[in-house]
Amino acid sequence: MAVTGTDASTREDSPFPGAHRENLTREEASQRSAHLEVERYEVHVDLSGAAEQGAATYPVTTRVSFEARAGESTFLDYLGDSVQQVVLNGEELDLAEEVGTARIRLRNLQEQNTAEIRSTSRYSRSGEGMHRFTDPSDGQVYLYTQYEPADSRRVFPVFEQPDLKARFRFSITGPESWQLRSNSPEVTREPAGAGLVTVRFAETEPMSSYITTLLAGPYHLVEESWRDIDLGVLCRASLARHLDAEEILTVTAQGLEFFHEEFSYGYPWGRGTGGRAKYDQVFVPEYNLGAMENPGLVTFTEKYVFDTAATDAQHEGRATTIMHEMAHMWFGDLVTMHWWDDLWLKESFADYMGTLAVDEATGWSTSWVSFANGRKAWAYVQDQLPTTHPIVADIEDLEAADQNFDGITYAKGASVLKQLAAYAGREAFREASRQYFRRHAFGNASLRDFLDVLAEVTGKDMQAWAQSWLQTAGLPELSAEISEGAVWVRESGIDPVDGSPVHRPHVIGLGVYSLTEQGTLALETSLPMQIPAEAAGEPIRVTSVPQDGQPRLILPNEQDLTYAKLRLDPGSVAAALRFPMEDPLGRATVWAALWSMVRDGELPASRFLDAVMDHGLQVAEIGVVQSLLRQADRALELYTPVEQREELQLRFASRLAHYLTETDGAAARQDHQRAAARVLGSLSRRHGSQLHLLSSLLDGGGPDAGIARLAMDEELRWSFLQALAAHGRLSLRQLDTELASRDTARGRIAHRLAAAAFPEKKGKERAFAQAISGTDEHGQELSNDHLTAVVSGFTTDTADLTPAYTSAYFDALEATWSHMTQGQATRVVEGLFPQAQGLSPGQRPEEHPTAALTQRWLDTHTEAPAALRRIILEEQDHLLRALRAQHNAR
Repeated sequence: MAVTGTDASTREDSPFPGAHRENLTREEASQRSAHLEVERYEVHVDLSGAAEQGAATYPVTTRVSFEARAGESTFLDYLGDSVQQVVLNGEELDLAEEVGTARIRLRNLQEQNTAEIRSTSRYSRSGEGMHRFTDPSDGQVYLYTQYEPADSRRVFPVFEQPDLKARFRFSITGPESWQLRSNSPEVTREPAGAGLVTVRFAETEPMSSYITTLLAGPYHLVEESWRDIDLGVLCRASLARHLDAEEILTVTAQGLEFFHEEFSYGYPWGRGTGGRAKYDQVFVPEYNLGAMENPGLVTFTEKYVFDTAATDAQHEGRATTIMHEMAHMWFGDLVTMHWWDDLWLKESFADYMGTLAVDEATGWSTSWVSFANGRKAWAYVQDQLPTTHPIVADIEDLEAADQNFDGITYAKGASVLKQLAAYAGREAFREASRQYFRRHAFGNASLRDFLDVLAEVTGKDMQAWAQSWLQTAGLPELSAEISEGAVWVRESGIDPVDGSPVHRPHVIGLGVYSLTEQGTLALETSLPMQIPAEAAGEPIRVTSVPQDGQPRLILPNEQDLTYAKLRLDPGSVAAALRFPMEDPLGRATVWAALWSMVRDGELPASRFLDAVMDHGLQVAEIGVVQSLLRQADRALELYTPVEQREELQLRFASRLAHYLTETDGAAARQDHQRAAARVLGSLSRRHGSQLHLLSSLLDGGGPDAGIARLAMDEELRWSFLQALAAHGRLSLRQLDTELASRDTARGRIAHRLAAAAFPEKKGKERAFAQAISGTDEHGQELSNDHLTAVVSGFTTDTADLTPAYTSAYFDALEATWSHMTQGQATRVVEGLFPQAQGLSPGQRPEEHPTAALTQRWLDTHTEAPAALRRIILEEQDHLLRALRAQHNAR
């Protein structure tokens, strides 16, 4: 007898309490780990039928060995398709009694236990579990797994929590021509039928289940080695010609050299029987994340295989991600949190260390500039939402954990660690890390464990530092003002949870920039200073400045050492908007402060836009330019009063078009040209003044327009076609013809977005129905990338058709949340929220119909899932912030 997920979920009598509960709680996990110690898993996955058309499931056999207290009961987590057999300590269990849709109960345990399960798992289209992708270019099938935080249970039965580490022995049956890989090296390969083999992998070191991984498919492979580590870089065969493996392997070797020296602890994973280790990096399609730190087999989004023109910032960004995941081999994999409350402890460290490694070990010198203008900006946005939380969050269950992969956990945490390194000293921080790894290797640890080591090394009270920085919420603020010829700096902070003042110690630099004869702002004075927690809230006199009326800029976070919103004095704001700055990091920090003022309604979007068009486009660092262009585009869409938008959009579009010709002659500026072309395509989906130029470029008319060097590759072609489609300037047949000329994964996603962008009522009806159901026009499940494309296409609206769906959106929220995975539902709920609104003159932001409807939904759906309500609360805050900025700009 087999119990299927569908059968069990429709039964009226639950086989046991919690059998259907996917959402594991912290309390349940704590209770389970209190009486269990897991020794090993032996998992065999049969992928022999994976390449067959329409393949949906695959067989799995699992053997789990674990210790327990005699007489106790526990459960395995499993979100499979069906279970055929469960044998516990030699006794076959009654499936109807012991198997639910999410858990398998194990009762009357002995001190030593073995559970053997035969089951069938389901391929994923959402990127959660075992994802199956068919390449439209050649029909080849590719498989990979993605588990964090709790999706290994979609592939095999498992005790799915990070503190129940075990050793894993995986084996895969699949086509002999495929790459079959896991965390550890292959140890045996045996024939398994016509064209099939069974590959067994070496037993892993003790690890958490969420970082185990499997890979199968005809992946292209490039191999190299570093010391005693075999390196592999893999991607789809159809992308092989675009894979710049040499650069990836160079960065990988630089990272391994850096981290071995930094941590004084050798790479600890993927050892085979011959003693050599392996470190594979595979670039996979339809990936939900940027990357995942599976030991020995790191997975990355294949967007990092640059099949179209890529800027230097994109190359640097890929290097940072490579370093981030490599840092996880120690922070997170070797030493792991007990539960997801300490998720930050691995992600923040990896974010900080990844940026540090690029800065110190590679040829890029702008990683901290990119961090200040990109990652940190993400943190500042997240930290001002009503759902903000301390870096050390209170994570009650897996649903909350899934939502905590946010800007606070990553970027705020990394920013605070940069401040911690300044506070404790770089050498002390390094030594504490080394001792931490030696003390807790292959185990689980907490924040307190790391702070204890840091306190031993520094002799400082790290608990007080952690209390103020890690266990309170909210964004600290640093302000500088000039009074009576002196510069004064003040720190302030309010905990948004209880409204109480929060004062944090800061180690910062104060920069004074003055105007040069060349018309730029150059650093005149840089002064290190400390703001003790007990002195926070009070103005501190730092230095004197001449009272000569000359433009000056006072930067109270020179070198971007701390994490704080900057409140620049009026004179500094005026100088920043008018004059370019010479110092790259200071420049990025100031631009970030100006953008924050736009979002806060303190700086009209029009003035920010003028500065971007005037001297922002001349910034040397392409990463900063990319951010500024995206922010300017967003300012036009959200923060600009409706009566100003047409004129400003016209000016911005014209400036971008002209910029394409300005940058054309200089090879060093082609990245800037590329960035401008991308934003012009995005802007033109809303505003049609440059559609004639886009059409000309698509037809090869670039030289006639003075634009000779812009590569009209697949990315830009589809971007421009989407803009034309949004204005009804071409037909669906023309889009079909474009796709038929080059049928690729990128093309299919772009085509779906363009089709949903047409300004036609029937098309919008179709796109909305597909989005909320998660299925395509044939009733087939949309993959994660295709679902996002449908949502993006629907919200592209030049004919004012989408407001008619606002009520339907709110009506569909709970049903959509209940029938999709959390990842897929989040794409829909966030993406379809009617965010781009205009505030009527004389109307208060709270009175706007969409704002009122959002509040009404929150008031009448207090029992809705907490994760769903969190998204709506955040979207409401984004909406009100935009409307307030519009109001203040009038």
